[in-house]
Amino acid sequence: MADCEEKDEKLQAQEQQEDRIGKTGQVTLDKSPRKHIIHLLTIIGEIEGHDNLAGNAKTTKYEHILPQLAAIEDSDEIQGVLVLLNTMGGDVEAGLAIAEMLASLSKPTVSLVLGGSHSIGVPIAVSTDRSFIVPTGTMVIHPVRMNGMVIGVPQTFDYFKQIQDRITGFVCSHCGISREGFEGLMMETGVLTKDVGTILVGEEAVNYGIIDEVGGIDRAVRCLHDMIDNGG
Repeated sequence: MADCEEKDEKLQAQEQQEDRIGKTGQVTLDKSPRKHIIHLLTIIGEIEGHDNLAGNAKTTKYEHILPQLAAIEDSDEIQGVLVLLNTMGGDVEAGLAIAEMLASLSKPTVSLVLGGSHSIGVPIAVSTDRSFIVPTGTMVIHPVRMNGMVIGVPQTFDYFKQIQDRITGFVCSHCGISREGFEGLMMETGVLTKDVGTILVGEEAVNYGIIDEVGGIDRAVRCLHDMIDNGG
């Protein structure tokens, strides 16, 4: 009888975990032989801001991520955070909010860029204590864009520059690239077709000092466990 109850509890826990992954893309990893409890956070598709995107679009909702990060910081059980990124970018304010929250966590954090971490995904990728990118992973660095009607007055361009300075300042304070180097990549005219900016693939992002290491999930998880063992 006790065995049946234990199996039912395990099955229920598994179903709850699968449901959570399906709804939020998040899960807590607690089966490690090293007995560390790690929270897995995914930044997938487009980062959604104050406006809802189309129902058929893959999105990361910042109103889901921010409360979860606050709960992680307040948790006595969770010891580290692993962030998986495959994002095209999205809302600047929402992306910066997520990046600032990750950067201010007191617990060890590691990010892994998989398919890509473009645009406002760059600050999120560098906001963690250690960052990885797979060999085929990409990062697109370009100036701020705005959809919809834009008023053609000097104040509008001053506002654009303020936003750009916030992004540049955050990125350069959380990785090894200089401000001049990052702005140079951002304003490159010979790389992206009909656009301004640069695409970096795998090791290129490491060579520029934006990402720490080339590696996959094995190295990212091992690094996070080592950081927890060493007290962050």
